[in-house]
Amino acid sequence: MKKNIYMLLFFLQAIALYSGCKRIETEPRDWIDAELVWDDKDKNGTVAGFFLNSVYSYIPRGFNRIGGDYLDAASGDAIPSRNNQTVEYYTNGRISVLNNPDPYWGESYSGVRAANIFLANIDQVPMAAVTKRYWKAEARFIRSLMYFELLKRYGGVPLVGDRIFSINDNLELPRGSFAECVNYIVTECDAVKDSLRLESGANYGASDWGRIPKGAAIALKNRVQLYSASPLFNGGGFEGNAAVKALTGYPSYDANRWQLVINSAEELMALNYYGLQASFQNVFTVNKNSEVILSKQTYANFEIETNNAPVGYGTPAISYGRTSPTADLVNAFPMNTGIAINSTSPASGYDPAQPYANRDPRLALTVFYNGYTWLNRAVQTYEGGLDKPGGNVVQTKTGYYLRKFMANFATNTTYSNQAHNFILFRYAEVLLNYAEALNEVGRTTEAVTQIIAIRRRAGIQAGTNSAYGIPAGISQEEMRTLIQNERRIELAFEEHRFWDIRRWKTAPVVLNGNLSGTRITKNTDNSFSYATIVAATTVFTNKLYHMPIPYSEITKNVNLVQNEGW
Repeated sequence: MKKNIYMLLFFLQAIALYSGCKRIETEPRDWIDAELVWDDKDKNGTVAGFFLNSVYSYIPRGFNRIGGDYLDAASGDAIPSRNNQTVEYYTNGRISVLNNPDPYWGESYSGVRAANIFLANIDQVPMAAVTKRYWKAEARFIRSLMYFELLKRYGGVPLVGDRIFSINDNLELPRGSFAECVNYIVTECDAVKDSLRLESGANYGASDWGRIPKGAAIALKNRVQLYSASPLFNGGGFEGNAAVKALTGYPSYDANRWQLVINSAEELMALNYYGLQASFQNVFTVNKNSEVILSKQTYANFEIETNNAPVGYGTPAISYGRTSPTADLVNAFPMNTGIAINSTSPASGYDPAQPYANRDPRLALTVFYNGYTWLNRAVQTYEGGLDKPGGNVVQTKTGYYLRKFMANFATNTTYSNQAHNFILFRYAEVLLNYAEALNEVGRTTEAVTQIIAIRRRAGIQAGTNSAYGIPAGISQEEMRTLIQNERRIELAFEEHRFWDIRRWKTAPVVLNGNLSGTRITKNTDNSFSYATIVAATTVFTNKLYHMPIPYSEITKNVNLVQNEGW
């Protein structure tokens, strides 16, 4: 698929040169001449396939995408190592209708338009019927994904259906309600799922990796239903105006929405293809594995390492350390017994003098901490250490750097190209969605079973009762807190936390106040002392539950209703 993208770029350049010699353009052009793309002689659909690849390009990525930072740097789990970064607009009150580092409105509707153009024209190409069926379903899925990207940011948005607008059409469309947009996405997922490839089937070969499979349609439906059932959207909107509230969520609560999450999670499980990888590390570094349902494809590189690893490594392994995970995130990881580090239980075993010893193994695969072995030496994030030298050098503000998504370079002296495909959907997320919904309908014991599966894979010890640190007789409320924390650490930096704290309506608690870091001092006996510091102060107001519709869109369309507070 990646090779096809490079071929597409060459093809576009050639056509542009040819067209430029022939005539002057007198109208906007979406791509190239329609007769060249939708060729009734192209029995293999070669050029149409290039167009579909361009539709795929609208699938969002997540690595360092907000001005060079992760979106999680606005979620309480990290802060930017550099000063005055745009991602901080979400936590310092600077975001506005004119100043949003991740508006995504135009990008999503461009993706919708590209999908509609493809769907309107692909039947002109005399290619194999089965491949055409797959391609149509893939385009419709991408269109649905674009609408979800809009929905989670803004609430209900204008639904354009299959229409392809020209400059002479009336573009002043009103917003659809939240319910209408959810129904549209779910209906589309159900409509296309059986027309997509099964990853376990004969029609999904090695060259198809990255193509949208049936599981992705079910996983998108599952996530949309999870959001719909959550407190913010399930009758819990903050808006005072009932009409606006219907745009950003359901007007009233319905417990059955949690059952829909359970149903779609079980539907995906019934495919009997996806499962948890034996190793948490392999999820992100093994290019093709059965935990990944869909990922954004890219070429092999070591950009994640260069952008995020500790700053004290010079050429040939120079790194910029852009992401500083907070001590709040680090403290969320339990001990390897599954017991929280702040637990009063004597079984915890947490030692403040050796804070990273015997912790949940996922901690060491998510953050770099002082003493971590990397590129053949210990990471030094103590004051004056190689990776926290002081002065004006960009460096960690919290005592930690981002480790997740990287291959194991512990004994290497430089980086090498790795598969860094950003995961959009994976099986562990579906289990977490499932556990959350089960708990909300009162099936807490069954929810515990799902969390045990995730903790077992993470390397948490079973314990004498095989509960993996989960207390016997845990209540629904206690289990809710545990699931939310499990989701935080399992899915860290995968662009879930920013949206999770909104849908749970916990963002005011998480983001109004101080975020913590750790100041580490090296003592004369080579031991270390650890002190909690204030790394950043953040703010959250109710209007930040939903993003502002861009000012340029509001001024062009008198029928667009702005979200409350903007």
